[in-house]
Amino acid sequence: MSNAPIKFPNETGKEFVSTLRNRVNDYFKEKGITRFGDASMVLKTVFMLSLYFVPYAFMLSGTVSSTWGFLGLWVLMGLGMAGIGFSVMHDANHNAYSSNRTLNKVIGYTLNMLGGNATNWKIQHNKLHHSFTNIDGMDDDITRISIMRFSPHSKLRFFHRFQHIYAWFFYGFLTLSWVTSKEFLQLADYRRRDLTKEHGEFGMLMLQMTLTKIAYYGYIMVLPLVLLDVSPWLIIAGFFSLHFVAGFTLSVVFQLAHVMPECEFPTPDEAGTMENNWAIHQLLTTSNYSHENRVLSWFVGGLNYQVEHHLFPSICHIHYRKLSEIVRKTAQEFKLPYNSNPTFFGALYSHAKMLHTLGTQEHLPEHIHLH
Repeated sequence: MSNAPIKFPNETGKEFVSTLRNRVNDYFKEKGITRFGDASMVLKTVFMLSLYFVPYAFMLSGTVSSTWGFLGLWVLMGLGMAGIGFSVMHDANHNAYSSNRTLNKVIGYTLNMLGGNATNWKIQHNKLHHSFTNIDGMDDDITRISIMRFSPHSKLRFFHRFQHIYAWFFYGFLTLSWVTSKEFLQLADYRRRDLTKEHGEFGMLMLQMTLTKIAYYGYIMVLPLVLLDVSPWLIIAGFFSLHFVAGFTLSVVFQLAHVMPECEFPTPDEAGTMENNWAIHQLLTTSNYSHENRVLSWFVGGLNYQVEHHLFPSICHIHYRKLSEIVRKTAQEFKLPYNSNPTFFGALYSHAKMLHTLGTQEHLPEHIHLH
């Protein structure tokens, strides 16, 4: 991983940034609404937490006796876990859920309740992914997993030619890796890269992570093993089902936003300076999809509006649909790209094609943007 500072030239595209910010500010002033969540966010939080914990309660009660019914409860928990990730903890850890930062911090810890770690996530997602989107060596979302090639600047290995086939299986292991070894390795790496200081002492961070994971395994594995008269292998299968569903759902939604044919993978010059300012960089490296599907948008926390989310991460996702009209119009006025796929399955197909291209060609063809 590179430790070299990356700089974005503020003067480039300065007028676009000021115009867009003014229009977004005017939107909230004219509507007389807050940038944060409202009662609908509270209802969604209750729904997503219930989608996770109600099946868990039924599972512990022992009232569901059939094998498939038992596993079905774990699958529902997996959907609930993904929903909490999309629509609850994501906004909170961006300080977009509420104007109260303490409340954001508390709600952000729902990630720890699911076996993850909020501090680690903030470093990976907020500091690295949002700051250095699609920059090889800086954005952990595209460079950390060697079995996948998400960037044309990463080393091409012989097995990548099959990644458009096996990717869908490995996507299911995203959260399973979180709750086992990945986050411990990440935190050690972030310490080496001097990224943990503002969050506290490394030893205390590691202790907190260890204790929360012990608590997680206590309620998700030990309690069922102690209280239920079922095969331990069935509980292990349920645990795996939960994480495979959650991991696959989360991975697909996020990958459709950046590893796409229309997205660029810019590199800095020798001085570490990018060609465009940060806002234009987000337009070039991010793509939306399925604008008209309100059910999908509701469940994934507006993350099908990734362009708006990357430009305004501290604004709650309930506003993205309206903001997208402003962002699209402003980008078009300044002759800047506004990447968007009309349907979810169309975006899924494009992502698969992109995986095949990245897995078979060391350099991207000319029709795919690349600086």
